[in-house]
Amino acid sequence: MSKRKDLRRKAIRAFVLLTMKPGTSEEIVRSRRIKGVKMANSVLGRYDAVVIIEAKGLNDLKKIIYEMIEQHPNVVHTETLISIFYPP
Repeated sequence: MSKRKDLRRKAIRAFVLLTMKPGTSEEIVRSRRIKGVKMANSVLGRYDAVVIIEAKGLNDLKKIIYEMIEQHPNVVHTETLISIFYPP
């Protein structure tokens, strides 16, 4: 019996960097109410907001990002970073 953890049961974590229409980043921060969105913050710098998503698999992740975030009328651009390390 191995003590290794079964990584297949871990959630997938993604960091979605968003460029929004001017003055609208607060709207996407309210997306924390979307199932799977663990954190959403307005930020200063190259991007206007960062959304952290956890999903059971790539299909669930795709659905959250595409249907709930990219289709938002004030989102201009997204860049998704999928985490390859998930702390215990």
